[in-house]
Amino acid sequence: MPSTQILSTTQQSQYQAIDTPFLYVNKPVFINNLSQLRQKIEGLGSSLRPHFKTLRSLEAAQYLLPTKDSPVTVSTVKEAEALAAQGYSNIIYAVGIADGKLPRIAKMLSQGINARVLLDSVEQAQQLNQFCETNQCQIPALIEIDCDGHRGGIPPEAAKLIEIAHLLTSGAASFHGVLTHAGESYQCFEKQQLIDAAQNEVAAAVQAAERIRAAGMQCDIVSIGSTPTAHSYQNLDGITEVRAGVYTFFDLVMAGLNVCQLSDIAATVVTSVIGHNHDKNWIFIDAGWMALSGDRGTAEQPKDCGYGLVCDDNGEVLAGLQVITVNQEHGIIATVDGSEINLTQFPVGCRLHILPNHACATASMHAKYHVFDANSGSYDVWNRVQGW
Repeated sequence: MPSTQILSTTQQSQYQAIDTPFLYVNKPVFINNLSQLRQKIEGLGSSLRPHFKTLRSLEAAQYLLPTKDSPVTVSTVKEAEALAAQGYSNIIYAVGIADGKLPRIAKMLSQGINARVLLDSVEQAQQLNQFCETNQCQIPALIEIDCDGHRGGIPPEAAKLIEIAHLLTSGAASFHGVLTHAGESYQCFEKQQLIDAAQNEVAAAVQAAERIRAAGMQCDIVSIGSTPTAHSYQNLDGITEVRAGVYTFFDLVMAGLNVCQLSDIAATVVTSVIGHNHDKNWIFIDAGWMALSGDRGTAEQPKDCGYGLVCDDNGEVLAGLQVITVNQEHGIIATVDGSEINLTQFPVGCRLHILPNHACATASMHAKYHVFDANSGSYDVWNRVQGW
C-alpha cells in the first residue's frame, strides 16, 4: 500500500482549501526516491544525470541536483533555458536536434552554460557543423546509440557511427561522446529480463565508445539510462553517467515492472466525488483526462490499472477500484470484478487520490504541484516549466 501521510491540522486546512483536481506530492517519498537511486549509481562508480522531464519544476531542482554544476538531462530546450536562468550549467538536451533550435543552444553557450545536443545522422552533423561555422561557435554533441531497436540511434557496430564521429571531430562543432536509452526495458516484466536489458545497454554504449576511440577520436561521455535499467545495473565499468527521470515520482507502469512498490509513488491526483450512477455502480469524479492524462501505459502489462488506481485521502489503496473511463473533465470509478460498491462510503464532495499510470504524462497536465511533508508539517507549491 502507498505510504500514508497523516497531515497536521494546519496542513489539513491547506489541503481542503485547494480546489480539485490537483497534483499532490508526498515530499518524504519523493526525497527517498531521489536518494535511493543516487546511492545506487554512485555506489557502482558512475555519476547520476537525472532527467528533468518528469518534474520540470525549478523548486524541485534543488532536491534533484545537489549543486548548480550537477549534471542534468532535459527533453526540451525550454527546460534547459529555465535551468540555465537559475544557474544550472551542465545540461544535455537528449532529444535529436533540429537546426531551428540551434540558435537557442548557442545563446546558452554564450552565457557560460555547458549545453550539449544529441544527434544520430550525417545530415544532423553536417547541419550542426554548418551552423557553428556560420555563427563562429562550437556546440558540443553526442551521438545517440541504438541498444535495442526501440527508437532512433546508430547501432554500435555500424560504420556510420565512425563517420558521424569524424564529422563532428573534424568540423566546426565538437564531439563529446555517446548516449543510449534502453526503451525496450519497459517491456521487461521479470527481474532477470531487466538485468539482461541493463547489461545489454551497458555493453552497447561501451562498444560504441571503444570503436570511436579505436578510430583515433576521444569519447569522453558514455551515457546510458532508463528508470527500469537504472535500478537493475550490476556493473557500470566503462560508463560515465546514468540518466533516469520517472523514478523521481514513480508510477503504476514502474510498479507493474516491479521497479518500485505502490508505496514509492510520490505523486497522485486529488479529485472530488461529484456523483453516482446507482444502476451501473459507478462513482463520478472531477478528474478526467485533463487531470489524469489519457495515458494507458499499463494496458499491455500483466495488471491493467485502467486510468489509475484509487486511494482514500490518506493514501490507502482501495482494493478493487480503478478509474475505468475518462472524459475531458469527468472520470468514472468502478470495481474491476464487477462487485458492488457501497456508494454511501463515497458521498458527493469527498476526496480521493488517483495513482497515475505515467507520472510524466500526468504531471504535464498540471501547471503546479502541491507538496506536503507530514514529517515537517510543511506545505509548498512548486510551479511547472511549461512549453518547448
